[in-house]
Amino acid sequence: MPPGRRLVRLLALVPLLCAPATGCGAPAADTTGPAVREAVAEWAAAPPARPAGVPFEGWSYEVTSVRRDGARAFARATLRYRLAGYDSAAADAPREVELVRGGADGWRVAADRPAPGAPPQLWDQGAVTVVRGAHALVLGVGRDRGTLAGIAAEADRAVPAVGAAWPRPWAGRVVVLAPATLDAMAALLGRPADAYRGLGAVTTGRVGVGPAPADRVVINPEGYASLSEAGRDVVLTHETTHVATRAATTATTPLWLSEGFADWAAYRAGGRTPAEAAPELARAVRRGDLPGALPADGDFAFGGDPEALARSYEGAWLACRLIAAKWGDAALVRLYEEAGRAPLPTALDETLGVDRAELTRAWREALREELG
Repeated sequence: MPPGRRLVRLLALVPLLCAPATGCGAPAADTTGPAVREAVAEWAAAPPARPAGVPFEGWSYEVTSVRRDGARAFARATLRYRLAGYDSAAADAPREVELVRGGADGWRVAADRPAPGAPPQLWDQGAVTVVRGAHALVLGVGRDRGTLAGIAAEADRAVPAVGAAWPRPWAGRVVVLAPATLDAMAALLGRPADAYRGLGAVTTGRVGVGPAPADRVVINPEGYASLSEAGRDVVLTHETTHVATRAATTATTPLWLSEGFADWAAYRAGGRTPAEAAPELARAVRRGDLPGALPADGDFAFGGDPEALARSYEGAWLACRLIAAKWGDAALVRLYEEAGRAPLPTALDETLGVDRAELTRAWREALREELG
């Protein structure tokens, strides 16, 4: 390139490299991120939208990213909180905090909502009504206080029943969420409503995350309302058992043991016979369809054949019932603990002195005797 033309090209680049008003100095630092984090922290100390009456403590937001759009900013954050007297570990939720520029006052929080794609919290769905029981905290939206008080009374019966079945340290109390509709329940759990249709309640919480995860029992208002009083007691005792055993439950715990133990805790004080409590499996055994193996984890998936699902739960319960009857309640509890730490063959050998094949043979024989 000729020297003259090269000089023209270099001169043409000067306006692009040096802004006329600021010259060629370093660009001004963007202070949006630190200012937004400070504004969120100050607001989180007493957010005006916090539900009245809910015993929050340790409420804080950890901002992970900030995006500015003119006079607005959007902070992605993790909300952490505990319910005083109920949670030893913090619950957490992905949130998006929207802020507006307030002139000399800096950034101000304008809205707090679930992060895109994240499930809502109960208070995102409306005004929360709080009912306390002796062992339970019930939080409801769109439910009358009398209904919530009934749930609290049922939960108060469930907690001591669980303590009798699981004599290991646990919180000894439960938090129950009562949303207004099945769709609202499904939204809280981040799954389609069809996944919970017909169920009375489910339990949230991750397995193996510490001594006292912040578990919640979530009521399905449609399924729960269709149950008898005895049925509601069974459902809440079952779900509360999952709360109590959560810290001992890991990815190695087979679902037949986890679900069967929860049903064993729920049924152990009742007077129902195996045929009454396991009608689907009883019908199968009587027509000669005796299961050949303990239920696999995949057999507990929702959305398939409801009768097959019922047989899986019933078979799991009868397996745990057999273990308690043959080896003792304490042995069943030890098996549950060991199965969360070691493969099932090891856990069976160390606690019951049998292998899976021996347990399966004893279980199948019990099914013939009690359901045939």
